[in-house]
Amino acid sequence: MAGFNALAEQVRDPERDPSQRRQALRKCLERFAPYGHRATWHHLCARAGISPDDRSPDPERLMAALEELEEAREVWLAYERDFARRRREQKHLGVRQPPGDAWHRRCWGGRGLLPVEDPGAAPPAPLAEVLRRLVREAEAREARRAAQAMHSAERALRTRRPGAVAHGGGAGRMAVSG
Repeated sequence: MAGFNALAEQVRDPERDPSQRRQALRKCLERFAPYGHRATWHHLCARAGISPDDRSPDPERLMAALEELEEAREVWLAYERDFARRRREQKHLGVRQPPGDAWHRRCWGGRGLLPVEDPGAAPPAPLAEVLRRLVREAEAREARRAAQAMHSAERALRTRRPGAVAHGGGAGRMAVSG
């Protein structure tokens, strides 16, 4: 099974028939489809000027669709790298449970980040722009939860006797020094 980058190379390959290049782009959506497969496909087609049912679209339009998808994927991969870095730091500090953001757990890998049931109802803005907004919102939620967890942990530390172990807001175990 080819990965996203190998499929993107197939879309770029001028030696391939346009229908094969189209199919490779559709397969890219099996790896990364922020709105879900159908809605993301319809969004890319609308933005690139391709009919979703066109079996042999203009290669230049396919490239435009691919470039939009790749830019959005890069936004998502940067968020994933940053999230992984923050989790390593949290684990180093003893926080074993990630802050409770169910959205991040549901959309791991970049599928269904912003599920759209009706393919024609996807936001008209470029995918990367929409994802940047989603990432900012997710990071703001995470920052609020982290601040709340720290506040709860500090409050628990102040109310416990020296030598006790505090369990603050799902933030893991923290030894209280006396």
